[in-house]
Amino acid sequence: QVQLVESGGGLVQPGGSLRLSCAASRSIFTINAMGWYRQAPGKQRDLVATFTSGGSTNYADSVKDRFTISRDNAKNTVYLQMNSLKPEDTAVYYCNAYWRFSQYWGQGTQVTVSS
Repeated sequence: QVQLVESGGGLVQPGGSLRLSCAASRSIFTINAMGWYRQAPGKQRDLVATFTSGGSTNYADSVKDRFTISRDNAKNTVYLQMNSLKPEDTAVYYCNAYWRFSQYWGQGTQVTVSS
């Protein structure tokens, strides 16, 4: 089992920044892949950014050059730094982990970009 706890969401103005955190209940060295997804009202859940255990990263085209995924192995935490936020980034952001052929999700954290 993997428990994931997200934090760091909130309300921010367009052009602002937020950093999301995802703390895992086990060593992230042992997790095959971790990443962030988001779901806006009435839309499907989409990939934002992911990490593989080998360290490679993958970003959605809509967030490239604005968002950065990173990790702190000592804290078993994955981060999502979001810069130059736009109203269309408004969504619930979910942390995801793939471990031993199963998907695990956090409870989600709301990000609202509005003036």
